[in-house]
Amino acid sequence: MLWTASQVLRKFSTSSHYYQNKLKLAIIGQSLFGQEVYSNLRKQGHKVVGVFTVPDKDGKADPLAVAAEKDGTPVFKFPRWRVKGKPIPEVVDAYKAVGAELNVMPFCSQFIPMNIIDQPKHGSIIYHPSILPLHRGASAINWTLIHGDKKAGFTVFWADDGLDTGPILLQRECAVEPNDTVDTLYNRFLFPEGIKAMINLAQPAEAIHNWIRGHDKVPGAWTVIDGQTVTLYGSSMLGGSVPAGQPLEVEGASQPGLVTKNGLVLYGTDGKPLLVKNLQFEDGKMIPASKYFSSGESSSVELTDDEKKMASEIRNIWKSILSNVPAIEDTTDFFKSGAASMDVVRLVEEVKQKCAGVQLQTEDVYMATTFQDFIQMFVRKLRGEDQEEELVIDYATKDVNNMTVKMPYQCFINGQFEDAENGKSYQTINPTDGSVICKVSYASVGDVDRAVEAAKEAYDNGPWGRMNPRDRGSLLYKLADLMEEHQEELATIESIDSGAVYTLALKTHVGMSIQTFRYFAGWCDKIQGKTIPINQARPNRNLTFTKREPLGVCAIVIPWNYPLMMLAWKSAACLAAGNTLVLKPAQVTPLTALKFAELSVKAGIPKGVINILPGSGGMVGQRLSDHPDIRKLGFTGSTPIGKQIMKSCAVSNLKKVSLELGGKSPLIIFSDCDMDKAVRMGMSSVYFNKGENCIAAGRLFVEESIHDEYISRVEEIKKMKIGDPLDRSTDHGPQNHKAHLDKLLEYCEVGIKEGATLVYGGKQVDRPGYFMEPTVFTDVEDHMFIAKEESFGPVMVVSKFKNGDVEGVLHRANDTEYGLASGVFTRDINKAMYVSERLEAGTVFINTYNKTDVASPFGGFKQSGFGKDLGEDALMEYLKTKAVTVEY
Repeated sequence: MLWTASQVLRKFSTSSHYYQNKLKLAIIGQSLFGQEVYSNLRKQGHKVVGVFTVPDKDGKADPLAVAAEKDGTPVFKFPRWRVKGKPIPEVVDAYKAVGAELNVMPFCSQFIPMNIIDQPKHGSIIYHPSILPLHRGASAINWTLIHGDKKAGFTVFWADDGLDTGPILLQRECAVEPNDTVDTLYNRFLFPEGIKAMINLAQPAEAIHNWIRGHDKVPGAWTVIDGQTVTLYGSSMLGGSVPAGQPLEVEGASQPGLVTKNGLVLYGTDGKPLLVKNLQFEDGKMIPASKYFSSGESSSVELTDDEKKMASEIRNIWKSILSNVPAIEDTTDFFKSGAASMDVVRLVEEVKQKCAGVQLQTEDVYMATTFQDFIQMFVRKLRGEDQEEELVIDYATKDVNNMTVKMPYQCFINGQFEDAENGKSYQTINPTDGSVICKVSYASVGDVDRAVEAAKEAYDNGPWGRMNPRDRGSLLYKLADLMEEHQEELATIESIDSGAVYTLALKTHVGMSIQTFRYFAGWCDKIQGKTIPINQARPNRNLTFTKREPLGVCAIVIPWNYPLMMLAWKSAACLAAGNTLVLKPAQVTPLTALKFAELSVKAGIPKGVINILPGSGGMVGQRLSDHPDIRKLGFTGSTPIGKQIMKSCAVSNLKKVSLELGGKSPLIIFSDCDMDKAVRMGMSSVYFNKGENCIAAGRLFVEESIHDEYISRVEEIKKMKIGDPLDRSTDHGPQNHKAHLDKLLEYCEVGIKEGATLVYGGKQVDRPGYFMEPTVFTDVEDHMFIAKEESFGPVMVVSKFKNGDVEGVLHRANDTEYGLASGVFTRDINKAMYVSERLEAGTVFINTYNKTDVASPFGGFKQSGFGKDLGEDALMEYLKTKAVTVEY
């Protein structure tokens, strides 16, 4: 309707002199269409004195409001104009105050009182998607088809009696074709005529990008390439260097585009590039933009007997959908035969159901519109050939640990690896020798917004949200299988990036990650609600039941001590619940997360479901906390940062939060313990994973009668082999990064100054890299810094307690603001159970330590945070409960 708006204004402006004076307009409506009408009327010189639209949804303003607020136009967001049939006085007064001479109502969905309709001296005009007065209301296009009309179109008319029809100002008609549907009519005529979506390429890159993404679903933004109309989909601003490519002349562009391995690069008038992923031609066929010059060159694959049977089954599915077609030939085109968007969904779901569970996406149908092309696409997907072809990865490679590890290093957004929007990168360091492993993309706020947008699109409209839960579980099982297949490579990357001893990385960092995904994959089809008896409103009866539903887009921020395992603990539960996610790995250990992203694509996880953004916590983490489209944030890290995240999440949109924060976990060792086991497990409680362990025993309380013997036996740590984590005989690898090593050395200096006895260690090992000696302090008093603060390193802090003083040692153990884990060693089961009940911690270990399992909930009390990882409890962190009551 954009071009018709000026025609209409001319039509009722009785003289050219009057038209030159322009009009004071009130825009009452919403959506992208309303935004385009508003922008066009302003360009024509009319003054928009007020925009009246709907309230923000989920913290996000309507596009019409966004455009008007940017221009400084007064914007009013009334949820309603009337209450009980009567106009709301404050709303009417606000409207009258703007002094409009004409109301323009593009796709207005609210009921507007007649005193508002009649208030301007020129009244109100409105758009309607039919040739009035034949059909009215929201289903006008449907009735056009139901009645078998030969003509369809739209009407601009004077509003009358709210949203009814007054005198007609302008009409446009189009022929109704034999196989037209609501979608084809709307997309072919009504919407294109309404907003004229051809791209103006003579503007800055960001404006072109916004135009394309604003039309990404309906009807698409088009331009002319080689004399034919081509619609562009999947736009993103291109950061960093532009890849090499083949020039392509695009009509109206300031310079030729480039067909690259990543897509079609276009340039704005400001010289900045943007990237287009997919192209659709006039015949409906869609191709990856990177295949523009080679789309017709791919050779056909020869089908096996089993694949021929599947092809026959798919032919039957096509026939059942395209019932108007006498026979499905190889050249039969799905869309030219009358199929619409709902038919696409049906085709995708039927094929997935009947043909080996192949995970198709609606986009696949648009890219293979003929039956022959569809079968070729299906078979390639069945064989797993399509994923390798679609995913472009620039690896950093390293020959290490008797293998060549291939490490992605770019941001992973919407199923693709790409440079950060601003082109920035940083070095990730091998703590064994301080050498640079590779440069990694340094994500920006813009990258966060694009990743969240991709995750939201995947959740709202992608196959993930519609997927059968059992199929979702199958994909997670497949992902776990791929992680197991690549476990040596993952463990090697974990070792060189975090300093984890390889054998521990293989068993715990990677091994438990695989177990976690398998555990939660099994939960996917077991997420259930309840039926609840409620008070019956006789004579009627009621049924009340609850449903567990996913939250939507979730953010996950993880620490550097167990890079892959922390990813698994949170993301497996998140994905099993049906959410999509944006994950920020720790800045110093991003590489296994990015390798995991690669494996997720190979597993068939749909694009946009998983997004990985390496970079700064202060930038990426903060934007994730603030983002209005994120519904949950799961964080593991320090208590101060957790407090900041919780505050930001509350202020932004009250998003759900789970926090696993700092710890100072007490381990109480009674004299009646199994000494051999208490010594062995006590050492493990502190030095496991170089002490970089959230549940590490931060303070050991040893009963006085065995204290000296215990310390003498703990000095066994002097025999621990410190060295290269890739050496299979190494016990103790380097600390994660230099800043952490420096902090640990300072921690030990404070302990010595306060009067604690340094029994062993406390120094950096004299060799390259960030190695620290395993350390033991005794004679630690309760007031000391090292008795209260977490070291997060290989520092054993030991205090005595008096013989038999159970209550006293419990008081001292609980005298901390943390409550993550705890432990007790004793042969007396009564004492053990009593102490376990009194300890204020989320986990209590009895005669063991560090014994976590994927089925057991993990999380803390007090300032160690709240919420759980692992077990069924973790699944509940990523679900919401909906109650439904039916009367019958």
